[in-house]
Amino acid sequence: MNIAIIPARGGSKRIPRKNIKEFCGKPMIAWSIEAALESGCFSRVLVSTDDAEIAEVAKKFGAEVPFLRPAELSDDHTGTIPVIRHAVEWVANEGERPEYACCIYATAPFVTSADLKRGLDLITNAGCSYAFSVTSYPFPIQRAIRIDGNGRVGMFDPAQFGTRSQDLEEAFHDAGQFYWGSAEAWIAEEKIFSEKAVPVLLPRHQVQDIDTLEDWHRAELMFRAWREEKK
Repeated sequence: MNIAIIPARGGSKRIPRKNIKEFCGKPMIAWSIEAALESGCFSRVLVSTDDAEIAEVAKKFGAEVPFLRPAELSDDHTGTIPVIRHAVEWVANEGERPEYACCIYATAPFVTSADLKRGLDLITNAGCSYAFSVTSYPFPIQRAIRIDGNGRVGMFDPAQFGTRSQDLEEAFHDAGQFYWGSAEAWIAEEKIFSEKAVPVLLPRHQVQDIDTLEDWHRAELMFRAWREEKK
C-alpha cells in the first residue's frame, strides 16, 4: 500500500491560517487533497495537523485525519521528515505496512495527479529512497551577486563574470510540492537531497513558493492563467 501524508500545522506566522485560507475558490489544502485522491496512487490520504479547524476542512474534502499531531512536532522548528516519520509509524502501529509514503505540502496548489503518478513510477523503477519535485533556476546561479553591508555589489563567483550563460551548467531547486519516499527511508530519517533520490522535473510556470502575501498574489495570478491554458 502507498499513503499520502499532507502536513498542515495550524501556527503559520507570515500568512495566518495559510493552509485553509481561500485560494482561487477553495481552501488552499483542498487542492493538494484533491490531487492526491485523483491520482489513484494511494490507499489512504492523511492530513497531519495539530489544528481542529484544519482537520475539519481536510475531512470535508475527502482526507482522513485519524490523529492530531503532538505538540512537540508542531512548533516553528520541526522539519518535514520527523512529521512524516510520525505518520508512517502511526499507520504501521495500526497494523498496516505502507511501502511508499508521499509527503504533499498543503500549500502546493499546482501539484497534479499526473505528476504524483510520475513520481511513483520513478521511485519504483529507480529503486531509490526518494523521488521529489524539482524545477530549474531561471538564471545561472554561477553568476549570482551579493549586496554587502555598504550597499555595494560583488559576485559570489567572480571567475564566472565572462562566461556565457549558455556555457554554464543548468541548476535546479526543490519545487516544494511533493516527496515520494520509501517507508523505510522516512522511518530512518534519511536525507532527501542525496544520491539516493531522483528528480521529478516540473516546468517553472508550475512552481511558486508561497511564504508572503506577495507570493500568494503572484501564485493566484499564475494559477488562474495555468488553469485557463489547460482547458
